[in-house]
Order: sequence, then structure tokens, then C-alpha cells
Amino acid sequence: MRVLLVEDDSMIGESLEEGLRKENYAVDWVQDGHAAELALCNHTYDLILLDIGLPRKDGIRVLDDYRRKHGDAAVLIISARDATSARIEGLDAGADDYLIKPFDLDELFARMRALIRRRAGRSNPELTYADLSINPATRTITYKGAPLHLSAREFALLLALVDQPGRVMSRAQLEERLYGWNEEIGSNAIEVYVHGLRKKLGTDFIKNVRGIGYKLGLAA
Repeated sequence: MRVLLVEDDSMIGESLEEGLRKENYAVDWVQDGHAAELALCNHTYDLILLDIGLPRKDGIRVLDDYRRKHGDAAVLIISARDATSARIEGLDAGADDYLIKPFDLDELFARMRALIRRRAGRSNPELTYADLSINPATRTITYKGAPLHLSAREFALLLALVDQPGRVMSRAQLEERLYGWNEEIGSNAIEVYVHGLRKKLGTDFIKNVRGIGYKLGLAA
């Protein structure tokens, strides 16, 4: 899951970036409105964490322009502006939710998961496919009724595929979901994680579509 963090306060930004990565999100962090617009032009995100009081361009203007260009990522405003009028302005500009600083990280992550579910048209917090069940909140997996233990990257890759079970995802698209800007990517990293998942789920669970990428191979 790829997240754009737009936060000009270095202390808050560093804390959020670290927390998001511990939760297995691929996160890109920018610190002003113009940088946010550039990131949104060049990358696809599942969710945007957006401060309002940004240098160079206000967060509300960034959001308004993004929605006018048909940007459809979930947007969660994180702001110290607690007036009702500020919350109304943010939601009317296209935000999906509004969280007032300071906030608890666990609440932030819960709101993020809820927004992702809503965008995907799901109400159940668990994702299921064939004999597999994934709970993103607890990061637990069961397969054929037994717990399944995966590395953080294996978990993120499997979640990306199960989230869109009929879609073929290229290596580049999977890397986008697993890694942020400053994270080093091995040349065959995706292949290694796919190999690890096949050892635990069976060789037919993830199908290699030659020249294109990967998709789930079993019937749901």
C-alpha cells in the first residue's frame, strides 16, 4: 500500500514516516504543497495524508486541484486546525476524513484502513481469496484454517494481489506498492518474494503472466 505523506513539520513527519513503514506501508514524504503536486503527477497512491498549513501552496488548494484533475486516492487531512469551519472546508474540498493533531497513531492507522476499505467498496475488515484470509489490521493470515507466517514484504505483496484478485500486476507496479522513494530495491526482489509465497501457498497460487507480471492463480 503506497502512501503520500504531506507534512512540513520535520519532527511530526519523521515520526509518521517511521510509524507508517513499521505498519508495512510504502511511504513518500514531502514537506510543501508544490512538492506534493509533483509527487501526485508522477506517482500513483492509495492514500494521501495531507496537512493543511503548508509552505509554497496551501493544502486545501493542493487537494482541490487534485480532485479537479480526477485524482481518486483516499485523502485524510491531518491538521491542528480544529475549528468546525476548517473541517467543513477540508471535507468539502474533497477529503474523505479529517483528523485533528495531536492524534494517536493507532487511531490514524485505523482510519486509514477504513478509508481503504471504503474506496474498495468493502465493509468487512478481512480480505478472503480461496482458502486464504487476511486481516490488515492485525496483520494476521490464515490459509486452509491454519496461521500463515510471512515476512513484511511477502505480506505486502500478497495483500496487493489479493486486494485486486483479477488484475495482473507488473513488477514495477508491485515495487510501487512495496517501496518508498528512499528504500533500496534489489533487482530481483519481487521474484524472491513471489518464490517465498509459492513455497508457503503452493506453486499455483500466484501465476506468472509471461512478459506482463503476476496475478492470483486459484479460483476464489
